[in-house]
Parts: sequence; C-alpha cells; structure tokens
Amino acid sequence: MLSSLVLVGVANAILLAALWVLYMSFVHVGQLWYGYGWEIQLLETGFLAIFLCAPLDPRPFPRLPPSTPVVWLFRWLIVRIMLGAGLIKLRGDRCWRELTCLYYHYETQPIPNPLSRRLHFMPRWVHRAGVVFNHVSELAAPWLAFGPRLARHVAGAVMLAFQVTLILSGNLSFLNWLTIVPILACFDDGAFARVLPRRIVARAARAAAEARPSRAHDVAVWALVVLVAVLSVQPVRNLLSSRQAMNTSFDPLELVNTYGAFGTVGRERDEIVFEGTRDETIGDATVWREYEFPCKPGDPHRRPCIAAPYHYRLDWQIWFAAMATAREYPWTLHFVWKLLQGDPAVLRLLATNPFPGAPPRWIRARLYRYEFAPPGNPDDLWWTRTLIGDWLPPLSANDPQLRHLLAAYGWR
Repeated sequence: MLSSLVLVGVANAILLAALWVLYMSFVHVGQLWYGYGWEIQLLETGFLAIFLCAPLDPRPFPRLPPSTPVVWLFRWLIVRIMLGAGLIKLRGDRCWRELTCLYYHYETQPIPNPLSRRLHFMPRWVHRAGVVFNHVSELAAPWLAFGPRLARHVAGAVMLAFQVTLILSGNLSFLNWLTIVPILACFDDGAFARVLPRRIVARAARAAAEARPSRAHDVAVWALVVLVAVLSVQPVRNLLSSRQAMNTSFDPLELVNTYGAFGTVGRERDEIVFEGTRDETIGDATVWREYEFPCKPGDPHRRPCIAAPYHYRLDWQIWFAAMATAREYPWTLHFVWKLLQGDPAVLRLLATNPFPGAPPRWIRARLYRYEFAPPGNPDDLWWTRTLIGDWLPPLSANDPQLRHLLAAYGWR
C-alpha cells in the first residue's frame, strides 16, 4: 500500500523510511531466501531515496527540488555496483578474461527465458563481443559517472543499454530493473526533457520555480554524505582486494555495500527433478509423476518462462541446490516433507500438482544434465536432458531418518 502511494507521486521522507524499515525486516528474517545481492541493493537504494524527497510534504510531487549531493550519492552507488560486478568477473573466472563466458552463460544462468536459447546458439564471435561489451559497461563506463556532462551521459547510456540487454536475455529477478535507478542519476533535466512528454517537463519547470529550500533538509543531506563517506571505506578496500567478496554488507543496516554478479560461470546445467508416486511399494513398475515449477526447467517440451522482475525464490534456490548435495541444503528435505503432507501453501509455489486428490506416498529427486535443444528440432523440444542419478532416494512420511532430521531442525 505504501509503495502504491509512492508510485502515484506521494513521496516524503517518512513514507520512504517506513518502506525501508519494512523491507529491511524481510531481509533480516528471510535468511538465505532473502540472501541475494539485490536485496541489500534495494535497501541501500531505498535509504538514499529517503533524502531525495521532501521531509514531510504529503502532496503528490512536492515542491522541493532533489538534493544535488543525494544525486551524486546515487552515482557513487552505480559506480560500486558496476565496478564490483566487473572486478569479481576478472578475478573469479578465467572465461571472462578469455572472452568465452557467454558460450555457457545463457544456458546455465539461474532461470533462462525464451530468448536465452536463441542467444546461446549465436556465433561465437557474437558471444565474445558480448563479453567485451560487458567489460566496457562494468569496468570503463562507471569511471565517467562523475565526469563532464557529455561523458556522464555517454556512461549512463552505455550502462542503461547493458541493463536492458540483461533484462532481455534472462530472468535475473528485479536486479537489472533496480540497477537502472541509480543509472538515471547520470542524466540531468536537460536529457530527460528530450524524452519525456512536454506536459511533465512543463510541470517540473513550474515546480522548480516554486521550490523553497529547507535548511533542515540540507543539514540532513550533508550528514548523509559524511555517513556514506565513512561507511564507504570498507567497500572500497574490498574492491581493491585480490580476495574481493561480492554482495556483502559491512554494517548491520546495509547502508553502504559491495556488489557483484557471476564471478564464476557454470559450464554445464544440472537440474533437480522432484517426482512422486501413490504406489505403496517401490519397484521397477512404479509410475513416477514429476512436479513442475513455475520457471525452472523441467519438462523438456515446456517453453522457458518470462518472469523478471518477479523473483521465484524457490526456483532459484533449487538451481543452487543442484550444484551441491541435500546435506548442504537440508531445507530440500523439509520441502519433500511438505509435499508428502500435501501442504497447500507449498503446493501454491509450484506450477502443477500431479496428485490433486491425495498426496503421494513416496517422493524422490533425480539429477539431470540439461542442454538447450537447437531451434527447429523435429521433436519441438526446448531442452534435452540426460539422467545423472538420484539426488534424493525415495522417501516416505514414515521414514525414520527423515523424521529425525525434521525434528532436529524443529520442522515437525
């Protein structure tokens, strides 16, 4: 409800501070389900936004011009986001230095979209050019964010084009949409006046003419500048370190953070497929039915989804789990338990429920190697898959080891 007010222009410091506190509570309680880099990026962006608008004015589009120091802090944010992402790539995986990461990325990224397959089968020189564009956008353009007007606009245009490319090529949640926000700080009113409707430009000009400075707001803004400067020491040290960490906060409120993405790129895509059966005993004749998720690959004939900026957290977490074992991701056993119980809340997180009448008696998880099927293949497949083996053996609700583990975690 509060976000809806901001969307229609009712924005003041009190309202945005309330939104920031509420979302911070989600992130701190959400544990690994809210452990993504864009969660703390949203918190930092939201905290800066508190100081971008009028402190108390309840009117839509209040008559207080955005503070120039806050705009500069948004530019500092985009510099850290882009440099963090660029440096972690160069330090993390040699394929970024060899310009070959895009040979694999479109296929192995967390949640591909329909265009991902087309991009995967593009010529190798296109992939190499894409990596060069990545490096220009993340390692060169940010340095111009504090430059002269023309250089700043060029940097903003390059970084904006890069984020749009990422939006089109996959489902990276709301990361790229959120990153566009500080990129907009690279532009000024003159640039926006060329692309916005004349009515909005005229209204903005009238608001600027009626603006009245606020001494209290100015004091708060400069206090923010000092705070960000002090808290930036650790993130800058991290950027300069050969042991750079990505998506890390150095203060408990996530006010100034360090960012990064795809420090390593997988060469192969493994997927966990959960299956259930109503059979009382397991044998060679057992019929297993697969659970389908909203976005992650499952049925090879199913077209990849378009979900961003929405974030299917369960789909993402299973993508991570497929790179490890159930011992490292014990929540997957809790998930199996919920499926065995036919839990409605968990079933709502899935695309299909193959057991609508009654829950299955057994659940297992199998690991497959997935590869994009070439476009135009005779079987109309989006994926081909090869069975690797069991990721979880068949489990029933009466399994004593499963019950013991659930009790140990307090999940019973």
